[in-house]
Amino acid sequence: MRVAIAGAGAVGQSIARELLEGGHEVMLLERSTENFRPGSIPGAQWVHADACELSSLEETGIETCDVVIAATGDDKVNLVVSLLTKTEFAVRRVAARVNDPQNEWLFTEAWGVDVAVSTPRMLAAMVEEAVSIGDIVRLMTLRQGQANLVEMTLPEGTPLAGHRVRDLTLPRDTALVAILRKGRVIVPQSDDPLEIGDEMLFITSEEEEHRISALIHDPPGLD
Repeated sequence: MRVAIAGAGAVGQSIARELLEGGHEVMLLERSTENFRPGSIPGAQWVHADACELSSLEETGIETCDVVIAATGDDKVNLVVSLLTKTEFAVRRVAARVNDPQNEWLFTEAWGVDVAVSTPRMLAAMVEEAVSIGDIVRLMTLRQGQANLVEMTLPEGTPLAGHRVRDLTLPRDTALVAILRKGRVIVPQSDDPLEIGDEMLFITSEEEEHRISALIHDPPGLD
């Protein structure tokens, strides 16, 4: 996969390293001479350019990228980059960093954003996830609120313990995508048993989130 990252600051470089380790092709776009340090990540293609300039994006061949990540520390820049790459170059997937939570409402499809990542929100979710057992925790919003990634840890006393994945009656527009158990990631199959302490990851609509909590504490149809 070819990925372009606008912004080669600490966040952009960290993302680039992770993607390179995963075997992806990475192009870093940076307009600041201070942050333009190709030697720091030699495996990436470095381009000294302003990602908010249409002509600069044309020269980089941004249309050849599968994903663009707007990762600068300026929300205005990230919005412009998202809009240009989506509308002018038809990049299939655009993710944008949200620096100020008050601006999160702007990061929608109207601005070309497919996935908005708010660092403050994610940190808060991680804190909640660490202390909340039996409560639903929203980890990330996908597709501008059309779906959310949420987590629920099976608490002591849940009627689901000992039952299997096939016994779950999931709400509408909901999918169980993974189970985290004792350091393992389990792709759930119908015959997999459920255990106390399982961290269950669901993708669901906002309207159905509350039904997941009911599913854990008072599941329908169990003997």
